[in-house]
Amino acid sequence: MNLVNLESVSHAFGPKPLLTDVSLGIEQGDRIGVVGRNGGGKSTLVSIIAGELKPDSGRVTHNRGLRVGLLSQRDDFDPDAAVGDLVLSGRAEHEWAGDATIREILANLLGDIELTARAGALSGGERRRTALAKLLIDEHDLIILDEPTNHLDIEAIAWLAGHLAQRKSALLVVTHDRWFLDAVSTRTWEVVDASVERYEGGYAAYVLAKAERARIAQAAEERRQNLMRKEIAWLRRGPPARTSKPKFRINAAEALIANEPPPRETVELLKFASARLGKTVYDLEDVTLHAGGPGAGPVVLDHATFQFGPGDRIGLIGVNGSGKSSVLRLLSGTVTTDSGRVVRGKTVRLAHLSQELAELDPARRVLETVEEVRKYIQVGKKEWSASQLLERLGFKGEAQWKVVGDLSGGERRRLQLLRLIMDEPNVLLLDEPTNDLDIETLTELEDLLDGWPGTLVVVSHDRYFLERVSDRCVALLGDGRLSMLPGGVDEYLARRAAGGALSARAASAGTASAPGGQAVPAGQGPSAASGAAADGGSGGLSAKEQRELQKELGRLERQLDRLGEREAKLHAQMAEAASDFERLGTLDAELREITTQKEEVELEWLDLAARLDA
Repeated sequence: MNLVNLESVSHAFGPKPLLTDVSLGIEQGDRIGVVGRNGGGKSTLVSIIAGELKPDSGRVTHNRGLRVGLLSQRDDFDPDAAVGDLVLSGRAEHEWAGDATIREILANLLGDIELTARAGALSGGERRRTALAKLLIDEHDLIILDEPTNHLDIEAIAWLAGHLAQRKSALLVVTHDRWFLDAVSTRTWEVVDASVERYEGGYAAYVLAKAERARIAQAAEERRQNLMRKEIAWLRRGPPARTSKPKFRINAAEALIANEPPPRETVELLKFASARLGKTVYDLEDVTLHAGGPGAGPVVLDHATFQFGPGDRIGLIGVNGSGKSSVLRLLSGTVTTDSGRVVRGKTVRLAHLSQELAELDPARRVLETVEEVRKYIQVGKKEWSASQLLERLGFKGEAQWKVVGDLSGGERRRLQLLRLIMDEPNVLLLDEPTNDLDIETLTELEDLLDGWPGTLVVVSHDRYFLERVSDRCVALLGDGRLSMLPGGVDEYLARRAAGGALSARAASAGTASAPGGQAVPAGQGPSAASGAAADGGSGGLSAKEQRELQKELGRLERQLDRLGEREAKLHAQMAEAASDFERLGTLDAELREITTQKEEVELEWLDLAARLDA
């Protein structure tokens, strides 16, 4: 059933056309991700679809009785209203308290906010989460979300993706969070040059399809092509979790990535970093640290020992308020320890991008502000001018001559980041560097960091960016330690779901892989499951029960093998049917069904393995 239809819609902001003669529709069950450059018309498009903005020309039709829920980038809450009244819309306590879905939404989005709190006392992030909770509690036929992951940590983003996947509402989401796009969307719209280009699949499918179009047409410029191939190589060679649920033709992209090297020349970068930094970068020795300074606020580190070495590329993960920014400030020397010591290498040349924007001279031009730091910089094997790097981070042409005082918050953040890189540091501390950056600029930043030789510690709620630029992840799990995560973000979420820090046994053993590539806590893989009976440590299970569980695990593994074979055949058939859209639709529907079955079997396997290893 068609929910919304746009016919020949055009809209401009002043002299700049944002949409020109756009015709499209949203069907029941659609799950659409919207991408494009900042200022390119994404928010205008969703406002028109939601009925919040009337286009300059064209026609917008809503299905009769359509219930639209819109999360915009602003709210109109009464400052004197209580959070509970705003979110629960007058529902009686017994009504909402008895609803498991409402309780789950409140726990995951408003767990740290009292329902009696007044809206006027909330921070910007708290108001944003309140608006999102209100929207999700209400019933809608179409949910439209404009940057829903802002102010959410990685755990909350993962929860939101899972929650949206279970809803029957159609979904239209604008976000720069590429992991989230892949998790929730089955179609992608790109708003570019005042038009809307449509692609099947989530972000990964969009990248591949766009590269394929460019390859066939041979119309894209060489540098953009190289960036796209690099992005594809990352997607194809990334962790199994990223490619275990493909909604696109991987075979069609093989020609693009066959000879593509890894995104980073790790060995060469490590050699450069060691030459620039020596053996010591930062050594934390028996460090105790409070978030608010010595003895003040919650404990972040409790007699923790950790080493940051030359060439390390570390993603630092933790819930909001866990102390990630405090750790970066400790490394930068702006806060001190309660006890213990931080040994800093003699050759460390530090740059720290914090969440607070440093003051810039508002009267200076953008290019002048960068060139006063340095006019040229060597990144990898190539020399770049300040102007060239500005262009890569979105300041093109006349934008380099804008006055700093006229820049938006996102533009100032890009400018600050570039000034830090131009100072040629050998240690970079990045605290939420992706805020206010669009996907195209994020891709340029990732490519720039690929050739940067030094030690990198990054804090980001953008899971895709975090996994893309770092080689390993470290977590603050509330136990006062910096915990290594061999399984990356997936392992972090598994640990959090299991109650936080792993036991000493699991921490020393790392992670195992379940069938299908899903990371599971150590001791829960197939070999551990089959060995549990021999050790006699299966939570009081009798020998017969252990044999039955092992037999069932074997059956599930064979079923997963069959599903994997069918999945591979479907991909091959989709590659052969590239021009038969009707056939592609049938195959894609079967592929989605196979993927769902595979996920269900994987979950069943994990549950049985956990029982056997208990």
